[in-house]
Amino acid sequence: MRSYADKTVVITGAGSGIGRALALHLAGLGAHVAVSDLNQQAATETATACGGLAQAFTLDVADRDAVFAHADEVRAAFGAVHLVVNNAGVALHGPVSELTEPDMRWLMDINYWGVVHGTQAFLPHLAATGAGQLANVSSLFGLVAAPKQAAYNAAKFAVRGFTEALRLELLMDRTPVAVSSIHPGGIKTAIARNARVTASEDKAGTAQLFDRKLAHTSPERAARTIVKGLSKDRPRILVGADAYVVAALPRLLGVRYERVLARGARALDV
Repeated sequence: MRSYADKTVVITGAGSGIGRALALHLAGLGAHVAVSDLNQQAATETATACGGLAQAFTLDVADRDAVFAHADEVRAAFGAVHLVVNNAGVALHGPVSELTEPDMRWLMDINYWGVVHGTQAFLPHLAATGAGQLANVSSLFGLVAAPKQAAYNAAKFAVRGFTEALRLELLMDRTPVAVSSIHPGGIKTAIARNARVTASEDKAGTAQLFDRKLAHTSPERAARTIVKGLSKDRPRILVGADAYVVAALPRLLGVRYERVLARGARALDV
């Protein structure tokens, strides 16, 4: 199992939610943490809570040049980069017929391209350590589809495919970087409250449904599960009991799982 004591960890979207919980947990294990977020105040609050082993950075993961500059900045500040968690993400809720191109591009630029930027920018630094780790946060919705989540599904399925293809390339080339795809289920974060919704959707009602009926796992528990999986170099890390249950449906039912999820969504009045 890996130890993160005195290792440098980079976490995007670490101003809140899973990212913040990961930063705090890894700092508690003795890691030096580069905390980044689009919200400078939130990043600073997380870094402060981590103690003297963390440093805050303002970062827009959708900006490729900014991410590459950030990678060089972190390498210069910490001396090495051992683990990168591409975690930053947003949500967009609504039927396909109402999705607008600007909203879909906004989501894809963060949820998918942010992962690509972080991967490409940090990969050389991770390989230079001789035992680097890269973790890209997909979702339970990177394993199964869900109604009114088409944009989010598209991004998270893309993250999964990108990450698995990268893992194969690194294995072929014997590059010393372990790659993990992380698939959280419903986590008690503000992602639904901060989401964009289409014209016919009730944002407050959608957030309330997520918070009351779908978010079962605390960020702290999610962080412990993720770090445990990373310490064992697991290629796929499921987070939350719901992730295990729902992820099993396509294996058991094939494409018929869609009917099961459609009935469940109707019952919840998604």
